[in-house]
Amino acid sequence: MTDQAEKAKAFCRLHEHGSCFVIPNPWDLGSARLLEHLGFKALASSSAGFAFSLGRSDLSISKGSLLGHLTGVCQATSLPVSADLQNGFGNDPEDMAVTILQAAKTGIVGGSIEDASGDDGNPVYPLALAAERIRHAAVAAKSLGFKFTLTARAENYLYGRADLEDTIRRLQAYQEAGADVLFAPGVKTREDIRQILRSIDRPLNVLAGMPNMGLRVADLQELGVTRISLGGTLARAAYGALLRAAAEVQNQGTFTYAAAAVSGQELNGIFAKGRIS
Repeated sequence: MTDQAEKAKAFCRLHEHGSCFVIPNPWDLGSARLLEHLGFKALASSSAGFAFSLGRSDLSISKGSLLGHLTGVCQATSLPVSADLQNGFGNDPEDMAVTILQAAKTGIVGGSIEDASGDDGNPVYPLALAAERIRHAAVAAKSLGFKFTLTARAENYLYGRADLEDTIRRLQAYQEAGADVLFAPGVKTREDIRQILRSIDRPLNVLAGMPNMGLRVADLQELGVTRISLGGTLARAAYGALLRAAAEVQNQGTFTYAAAAVSGQELNGIFAKGRIS
């Protein structure tokens, strides 16, 4: 059995009924290695974090650059990796199948497809089309030689459409279309999460670190959430520290930021372990 298949099985086990785990989002190879060092059991890519590492805005990266990034991350870590595949890099359902099959070749064991259209006038696909896109992605995922964990994302809340009923309808449709995990980024209250969980029978992913979201891991576990992702918040935290440090040097001429910096010795020690050949 291939290493990818073994990772896929381990990733599936993390989603078993009653479990709850945090899947952090690295943005480059080094951050992936550090998160593995800290003991996390799986990783998820961040399209925003990766875009920032290229000096670009979110949603401006090409499929080719993303696939290259995913290949590097999968080679840098022994952990299962799930990919943020954005909206599948196409509008048509057939595009979803192509993207899943291409992305699987990078070494990932799962990935998410969102229902955001990229059209400012109509930012979320109509439900029937969105569900058909997930259906094609699911068929492609099932054709692989390992269990590919497909996550379907309902993007309403990220585009100013705080419509819980429509979000639930979408998640239910994506469940019926073959999604293994359901995700509605931006949902952050206990009651909304409870209502979603009562309406689905697939594992639910919740995005943590959102403004005004006070729920802890223990709270989300108690509610019945299976997976907790961090999106681009770790990357933004790292870039925030850089901006504050550089601003201190530029504006004050001082270097107190260095007291909180991780030592080169510590990083060298971490990265020296299990180096990529």
